[in-house]
Amino acid sequence: MQPIFDYGDEVRVTRNLRNDGSFPGKDKGDLLIRRGQVGHVRNIGTFLQDQIIYTVHFIEEDLQVGCREEELLAASDPWVPSRFENRDKVISRLSLSLRGEVVVEPGGEGEILKVYRDDPAGVYYHVLFPGHVLAVPESALLSPEEEGQVVDHVS
Repeated sequence: MQPIFDYGDEVRVTRNLRNDGSFPGKDKGDLLIRRGQVGHVRNIGTFLQDQIIYTVHFIEEDLQVGCREEELLAASDPWVPSRFENRDKVISRLSLSLRGEVVVEPGGEGEILKVYRDDPAGVYYHVLFPGHVLAVPESALLSPEEEGQVVDHVS
């Protein structure tokens, strides 16, 4: 198990980092660092002998946060921003179907399970709708505040 980042490397966090209860002075669940922020590796360690943990100093926030390797990428790597993050509530902008059958009507509420930024067609999400997990492009989703923009059909 070799770390891919080294001391001083500039890295970008790929998801929102929230307090898991181990960060002093903040309530559990508080947002510590927003996805896309850049910091510098200050320390490298392990957790349970099978996960590499980096202490990353985020200068703008003046916070040092422990990050798993899969939560980081080199700051010089391309970054694709996304509108939504894991656990965000979303609304379907249009009908969504599975094998030709509409399973989510426009306005259907769901929850983001995973964000995919590496697809050449653009950002898409695994979204949990009642009874189904669907792969949905970003363009087909709205935030709850945008619910008035739901369409009944696509021309």
